[in-house]
Amino acid sequence: MDLKAVEKAVSKIQIALFRKSNSFSAGILRSNFKGTGLQFKEHQVYCYGDDVRFIDWKMLAKTSHPYIKTFEEERNVEITVVLDVSATMLTGFRGVSKLQAALEITCLLYLLAKQSGDYIRLLIIGDKVHSLPKMSGRKGVSALILTLDKMGILNKDGKINIQYKSETKVAEKEKMSNIFGHLYKHREIIFLSDFNDFIDLETYKKIFFRRNVTAFRILSPLDEAHAIPFSFHWGNSSSGSSWGKVKFDQAGENSLTGYKIRKIKVQDNYLDTFIKEMMAR
Repeated sequence: MDLKAVEKAVSKIQIALFRKSNSFSAGILRSNFKGTGLQFKEHQVYCYGDDVRFIDWKMLAKTSHPYIKTFEEERNVEITVVLDVSATMLTGFRGVSKLQAALEITCLLYLLAKQSGDYIRLLIIGDKVHSLPKMSGRKGVSALILTLDKMGILNKDGKINIQYKSETKVAEKEKMSNIFGHLYKHREIIFLSDFNDFIDLETYKKIFFRRNVTAFRILSPLDEAHAIPFSFHWGNSSSGSSWGKVKFDQAGENSLTGYKIRKIKVQDNYLDTFIKEMMAR
């Protein structure tokens, strides 16, 4: 795919996202994700009831009048999206795969980030971990398309290659090392996956209790019919350990932790569902 084709694809994506998502709003980033710190804004005359911790004592010494410092939140939030491109993500409903829904949500986040002055980092988990640096807007969408094209996930016409099959499977250690690298930096993390054999039980318990993690399980009617069981596997067949499953109830909550994984159905208007879930978080 050449750059002109990428630009054309980005334009189509942007138009389609605005058309398909009636709730398109940068507010989901501004109201749901916090900045990395506070930046000094201005001095204000101290009034009774103001927090004494913000009194500028140097100003008091110079002027004999108490002033307080006011601050504004620094923006430039960095959100890491963990995108699952495993084989089960290629199933879907009436020509719309779970992977397509996840990609459109990722593109939407790139475009929203541009609106709010924030950035998206992307981890694509497939044959290996593909890491894209922080970007926003059309530049981020273009980088995503080029990466998927190189991976063979997109056809020459820019559509998802449903025949895609990775030659190898990323090592669990490499996958977790990359994910935890972002967790430890206290970035906001969004998971987009069907969670079919994606994360093991112990890793799940370490990740999803964190406040800065939001997980979206993308479902097809096949998943809901339990034709593909939703489970976390643990153990190691090479060491002789048994394999087990932890099932989710209909509300989408894990019985061990009680933390909710938000559900998105490909047969619904998944962009609107995503935005509504983010606004309610």
